[in-house]
Amino acid sequence: MKKVTSSRISQLLFLALFLVLFLMTEYRGSDRIVAAVNGFFRANPLTAASTMLAAREYQPLLLPGLLVLVAALFLGRFFCGWICPLGTILDLVTGRIRKVGALRALTGRAKYWLLLPLLTASLLGVNLAGLFDPIALLLRALTFFFHPLFGDTVRGGWRSLYGVMGERRDLLDPGYRLLRDYLLPFRETLYPLAFLSAFLFMLILFLERYERRAWCRRLCPLGTLLGLVSRLGPLHRTPAKLCADCQACREHCPTSFDRDLLQMDECILCLECSLRCPSQRVRFRFAGSCPQVGPVMERRVFLGGLVGGVVLAKGFRFREPAAQAKLLRPPGVRDEDDFLKKCVRCGECMKVCLRSALYPAFFQAGVEGMYTPLLVPRLGYCEYNCTLCGQVCPTGAIPDLGREEKQRQVIGKAVFDKNHCLPFAKRIDCIVCEEHCPIPGKAIRSERVELTGFDGVKRVVQQPYVVDELCNGCGICENVCPLEGKAAIEVFRVKDRTPLKEVSPAPAMPGAPPPDASPYTDPYGGNS
Repeated sequence: MKKVTSSRISQLLFLALFLVLFLMTEYRGSDRIVAAVNGFFRANPLTAASTMLAAREYQPLLLPGLLVLVAALFLGRFFCGWICPLGTILDLVTGRIRKVGALRALTGRAKYWLLLPLLTASLLGVNLAGLFDPIALLLRALTFFFHPLFGDTVRGGWRSLYGVMGERRDLLDPGYRLLRDYLLPFRETLYPLAFLSAFLFMLILFLERYERRAWCRRLCPLGTLLGLVSRLGPLHRTPAKLCADCQACREHCPTSFDRDLLQMDECILCLECSLRCPSQRVRFRFAGSCPQVGPVMERRVFLGGLVGGVVLAKGFRFREPAAQAKLLRPPGVRDEDDFLKKCVRCGECMKVCLRSALYPAFFQAGVEGMYTPLLVPRLGYCEYNCTLCGQVCPTGAIPDLGREEKQRQVIGKAVFDKNHCLPFAKRIDCIVCEEHCPIPGKAIRSERVELTGFDGVKRVVQQPYVVDELCNGCGICENVCPLEGKAAIEVFRVKDRTPLKEVSPAPAMPGAPPPDASPYTDPYGGNS
């Protein structure tokens, strides 16, 4: 049995921490999330570099990522071998290697062809690094596919058990409550890009059939960035080359011995070569610059990467005008370009959305907006008292606001379709949207109008209208509209998203619920 190394213990601990934080990034009955998986993104050098380059300003939230980047100067790619949860999963699933080095000819300098365009595009204001960031890839696969699938499977299995147990099913209730409160997702929903997210994750796992840590060695932009920094550092391995009488390091090393000379920009500091050296010759020391084979990258790779970044930044920014009209962002987002520069596309805001309103964009915001959060009112609405999405956003793309300040943020404005709305199109009463509007003073009101019905009989109909000065575009009106398919009232994006002025509550209509009554409702029973 192989000896458990320090690096493997560290990997397992950080993977466990990642999964625990993933489960804690969830609505569990409290309006504050005390710990979230966003800590991994804030300690992510690729997130820090790409976001600050795109925003062209220092981001205090991402200071841990800069510190990890500085640490890589002295410790090399330790993040990859000791911390990265995706790297840990790859090590755990790696079986027998069928074709050692089979991907070398296919990928070549592909990691630089991926990293350089991403950084160049970020410098030009288009931040796409989150699409290929290893932690974001793992988190999206869990959030959009595996965790919802797990929740649906468990709930379905539990319902079957209830049917089998009959009158004794109450005996199972404590077990289900334990799963519901700590493991199952709060949202029961399907995500548009779930299969794409799972496919990319499974593709990374599939590459392990041909080469250990193939993703880390050949493609990962985060590992490549750390590797470039580590080339400048003083840490190196002795002996630098494979020993002529042994060469056992080649068998144990998961990343670095493509050539006889160890490449420190590829070494993940797992220390396997040192721990398993039969002659106890291998050491890692701080002593001057590291010997390397050849330049960092060829000139054509460097220039090609820069050109690729310009193409990404300038060639994929087309946005369909019709789709832009319904491009609703989470509350607090005022500037679309600034939001796209900061959004890391992690999916955490969608995971915690209380009313299932946020979903990943495909091409609604162009290629550069892929996987960014969109509010889809027909599927869910922005809960008036909820501030969870801002709490979990790792980069501040969605600001963390207090409840009262968040309630004043403008997402869009509601507009009636009078050819579709019942009081206008069929001249019958319907004030569902007005009854559900949570804004104090009511952003949707109705007026009594005398009309002649289509049967020739005069009647008084309550026709609703929108008070633009009060509407924050939360989407509840569109969500609850009783018409099937297309709603008779829709929320559209507006350029001016200046927060609403504070308004005092207006007297409630007879029989209507209080205007601020919008409690969190647990779909499994009970309010918090």
